[in-house]
Amino acid sequence: MAAGATAREQSGPLILERIAEARRRARFLYRGQFAATWLVLVGGLGLFLWASGQINPEFIAKWGPFILDGARTTILVCVVSITFATMLAILGAMGRLSRHPVINGAASLYVSLVRGTPLLVQIYFAYLALAEVGIVLPVLVAGIGALAFNYGAYMTEIFRAGIQAVPSGQREAAEALGMAQGLITRRIVMPQAIRIVIPAIGNDFVAMIKDSSLVSVIAVQELLWRAQSAGRRNIAILEALLIAALIYWLLTIIFSFFQERLERRMARGDR
Repeated sequence: MAAGATAREQSGPLILERIAEARRRARFLYRGQFAATWLVLVGGLGLFLWASGQINPEFIAKWGPFILDGARTTILVCVVSITFATMLAILGAMGRLSRHPVINGAASLYVSLVRGTPLLVQIYFAYLALAEVGIVLPVLVAGIGALAFNYGAYMTEIFRAGIQAVPSGQREAAEALGMAQGLITRRIVMPQAIRIVIPAIGNDFVAMIKDSSLVSVIAVQELLWRAQSAGRRNIAILEALLIAALIYWLLTIIFSFFQERLERRMARGDR
């Protein structure tokens, strides 16, 4: 009887190991089929375009690096814009949560105005309309300012939700210890709120990579502007836009990958 119990004890870990191995194989098979699907679909589309005779390989070889170089400006615009947007969002969220009617009203007006008007209009306003009243901004500053202003309003609601998600009991405990409201906000509320909203900020950054193409309308020499310039100059719009689309796609894949890893770390509670 003791021998039977020992056999069962030994078979338990073996069964668990076999289950884990089966799960690993299933994941590997799934990923392989997933990658093969992408390869077949994307490769098939590429072969179709190539066989159609509409693709000029000489243009791609000559102007591809010129268009690709615009990705540096695109990333710069996005990084700077999301940084300023985060600052605006923190101020906007604090204003939306304020009990002071003037501060709350100003923050609410900012959110409503930005969310109620197109981003393209805001870009034109920053570059063209402000110039008529004597505020002349360089194209890069105008583009970054418009993107930050726009995304700051949307992220205001994200930060507001993140701040409200912090348990009120923690605020009450800090107040019971005699901490000032400003200290409670800086030391207790904001660190937790930022941790909550970081995945959402990552989503907005990925979205901003695509929306940054709109600043090309005011001649910011980012990815789309360079693609349009090269395509029109050489009458190769199809090739130029395909290169730009592929680069945008790769950028979103790369940053989405890091965003997913960040979300997993946040879910595990890693610092």
